[in-house]
Amino acid sequence: MKHFKFYSKEDILSLIKMRRFETKLGERVCTISKQEDWQQELANAKAKYILVGIPEDIGVLANYGIGGADTAWLPFLSSFLNMQSNDFFIGEEVMILGRFDFGDIKYLIDSNAYNQEELINAYRHAVDIIDAQVEDIIKVISSCQKIPIVIGGGHNNSYPIIKGVAKGLYKAGVLPLSQINCINLDAHTDYRTAEGRHSGNGFRYAEEAGYLGKYCIVGVHENYVPQNVLMEIHNNPFIDYITYEEIFIHERKNFTQAVAHATGFTEDTYTGIELDLDCVENILSNAVTPSGISVLHARQYITFTAQDSKAAYLHICEGATHLADGRKNETTGKLISYLVSDFVKELSQR
Repeated sequence: MKHFKFYSKEDILSLIKMRRFETKLGERVCTISKQEDWQQELANAKAKYILVGIPEDIGVLANYGIGGADTAWLPFLSSFLNMQSNDFFIGEEVMILGRFDFGDIKYLIDSNAYNQEELINAYRHAVDIIDAQVEDIIKVISSCQKIPIVIGGGHNNSYPIIKGVAKGLYKAGVLPLSQINCINLDAHTDYRTAEGRHSGNGFRYAEEAGYLGKYCIVGVHENYVPQNVLMEIHNNPFIDYITYEEIFIHERKNFTQAVAHATGFTEDTYTGIELDLDCVENILSNAVTPSGISVLHARQYITFTAQDSKAAYLHICEGATHLADGRKNETTGKLISYLVSDFVKELSQR
């Protein structure tokens, strides 16, 4: 728990812009009152959806990416808490648990690495530390039969989230074994070789460890799938994909059909819902794309998967408001708040 900060009610209220005659979502969300009793409080809370922030870009840097994935959490939280509490979305169904802070690890690496190779190796070792701490928190949330909503952060966190949820649901007696399925709306497969942990191989590690059963990627870009990964996926009956080109260029399936295919492929057990913001056109991320899905499609994906699958968690990752190369986009946080609200509203109707 060294790197985890719990949010108090005072922390939440400090981010809200109060107005007379209005109630903001942040005034209604739950928080932990006593950190030493947080697990018991969590288990007893009426909130079903537990928000956790992982504002880190170590996994992205370990994958030779551009830093900045650590900048989306606070703008998201501010936007989310300042939404209106109303009949559509009250807020009491959500708990803001807290966020991780791995800044000390990153500073230590950046200050002491002698060259690029040593830097990458150190980042990859650091991801192992992140994995263990993220898994611990997520496991507790799922063992209480709550649904984690995780805002990243790099896509490296898919592995500890999958592992933590699978273990938690197994501990709760919901699953016969520690394994779940996953749907990922992403321009990339994130199934690279297990060469050391980074943002490009979370699903590989989750599968090889036995925590990931079936995996379906929606909207993957044909131009960015390594041939070795493509061949492995073709030979694996537990992995399926539909490319962006199949949906939007050749129009072999429309977007709704593609998402329905993914929910059908993974319907036999609990399923994690993943969305990498690098697939949304012109949204600031480590791998921002000029050719991607629309914001409307991203919102529909969240709604349709929440509607048609046994949702085990939601993970939105790789978004940024400021990249290390100087690019900025302050609207990323607001987009994430729309996606989270879509997820909660859809599941709350079931």
